[in-house]
Amino acid sequence: MHQWDKKQEFLNGVDSPADVKNLSVSELKKLAEEIRHFILGSVSKTGGHLASNLGMVELTLAMHYVFDFKHDKLLWDVGHQCYAHKIITGRKEKFKDLRRAEGISGFPNPAESEYDQFAVGHAGTSIATAIGMALGQKQQDNDDRVVAVVGDASIVNGASFEALNNLGLVKRQLLIVLNDNSMAIDVTVGAMAKYFSKVRLSHTYDDLRKTTKNILEHMPLGKSVEEAIERIKKGIRMALPASQMFESLNIPYFGPVDGHDIESLIQLFEALADVNHPVILHAYTKKGKGFEPADLGPSKFHSTGPFKMNGDAVKSEKDTSKRSFTGVLGEHLTALAEKDSRIVAITSAMCDGTGLVEFSKKFSDRFYDVGIAESAAIDIAAGLARSGLRPVVCIYSTFLQRGFDQIFQEVALQDLPVVFCIDRAGLVGSDGPTHHGLMDIGFLRLIPNMVLTAPANDIEMKGALEFALGQDKPVVIRYPKDFVPEQKYVRAACSKPFVLGKSVLVKRSKKSAATIVSYGSILTEALKASEMLAEDGIAVDVINGRFAGPVDEKIISGPDKGKVVITVEDHAAACGFGSAVLELAAANKRSIKNIRVLGTPGRFIGHDSRAHQLMEAGINADKIVETVKEMLSVRKPKIEIQSIKQAKSAKTQKSKSKIVNI
Repeated sequence: MHQWDKKQEFLNGVDSPADVKNLSVSELKKLAEEIRHFILGSVSKTGGHLASNLGMVELTLAMHYVFDFKHDKLLWDVGHQCYAHKIITGRKEKFKDLRRAEGISGFPNPAESEYDQFAVGHAGTSIATAIGMALGQKQQDNDDRVVAVVGDASIVNGASFEALNNLGLVKRQLLIVLNDNSMAIDVTVGAMAKYFSKVRLSHTYDDLRKTTKNILEHMPLGKSVEEAIERIKKGIRMALPASQMFESLNIPYFGPVDGHDIESLIQLFEALADVNHPVILHAYTKKGKGFEPADLGPSKFHSTGPFKMNGDAVKSEKDTSKRSFTGVLGEHLTALAEKDSRIVAITSAMCDGTGLVEFSKKFSDRFYDVGIAESAAIDIAAGLARSGLRPVVCIYSTFLQRGFDQIFQEVALQDLPVVFCIDRAGLVGSDGPTHHGLMDIGFLRLIPNMVLTAPANDIEMKGALEFALGQDKPVVIRYPKDFVPEQKYVRAACSKPFVLGKSVLVKRSKKSAATIVSYGSILTEALKASEMLAEDGIAVDVINGRFAGPVDEKIISGPDKGKVVITVEDHAAACGFGSAVLELAAANKRSIKNIRVLGTPGRFIGHDSRAHQLMEAGINADKIVETVKEMLSVRKPKIEIQSIKQAKSAKTQKSKSKIVNI
């Protein structure tokens, strides 16, 4: 029996926060451990964000014990910390399908529960949205309380500081809970992180308990709130000079306190719940608490797939025999950096997730992790490029959206040679709509001077990176969270060097009736479709588009030769690669009636496996086949297709008869 397969004495009786409020403090402590075991059991089967949620249990229970979030407002930053919250707000039974098609999301989602305010998965949002909600409550004479939870180092995000600078707008209650676990996706970096680290290191666990007690002792019952606050501030100043940072922004600050001492947390929340101006409570928690592998390696267990326990060892169920696009990028970038000392790498709190661990070890003086600050990463890259270096910025597509203005202003406008390696481009699977990378082509190709490319496999990943580092302008390389395909018969075509704005013919067929043009890794589906069509007697060519900016003009020549053209991409149909092809055709006064674009539809696609999402979005082989047949039927009724089928059938029968004669 695994350690998480224990009897759920208290958790079985919790179906809502009201049930939590009926428990004693000692029972809450037991409930916290049961929730921790429940999270371990669930995530081991489905995958998910493990370490941060293990550290958030007591804070969550204490908040729900004091506040009534049916009416009060709870806002989450980097919402992957919400598992305990979901468990006690009626969604416990749905955890068996966590992040699966029929199950619950791994992030807050108002469509699931009235206890969730925003669907959120990015950092730096909760303080600002909490300010908006507090102002809204004030405008409507509503006294519902507002609580913002900031965690996983999102306090260092620029948006968080912009919001802190605007707390003065709020003339009523607003509590900010800073869950400080010293981690983001990777170890938190930067001056602010060092500041909080200094606070933590200056206090042992017992010191934190004493600090918590010190705060509580300075909260005299019967005194006015303002008088109590003043006494608390004086007490904390004497104990913790760290409060000066927030005090300099005129924000009352309390802590750090022990984020796992549930009894003290309840008393603190009760004391701070009705303070009639914004306050910050700084709680120190352990990411991965209660599960030694996650405690020792919180980065590894930040977001994990399913895993099994064998004693104290954890065995991942992920297939490690295959190479990922991310892995290939990291390996080749490291190899190229050994030959070119100008190459530097930059990321935003995702060294491991972007494949840069080996690079960071080999070239520690040429690697920069700026924390959750994508805009800063891009501007730093611009400065490095202006200094004559070759910066490579590795960021997930969904997070790169936050740096649009910096890409435009400091990189493209200056025409600087910054390479953007966009990981998690396209549909990402179980993380769902907050993390899909379906907009990067659209917002990047409209910026002048930007070159957009997408490798189809490992060979092209290497070729694209070498090409990008050889350009004197900004270049984008986008690739999915997926394994590289193993189609050996296309490797020769994919081995051709990247030439700016030039596509590659991957498959040529005699008397082809259609051309399938794919962009990036979706070439796999295009080739599957060509094989399926060939079985039906329909010959097609397959082109690997390679560039979405600039687009190869040869692609639009198909309709002139009597062929239909179908573009397919792992991106929104609007503003993507196919749109670029249509625009090019129109600009060259070519007919666009025989060009069809396949991409994701204009709606958000829920969490599921990546394969199912591709099918739902209609960018898989079956949809390509259906589209080709439909276009050929419209163009020249069904006679042509039927005659091809008949010819193929006759050829097959003839072949069979030869075999019989032998």
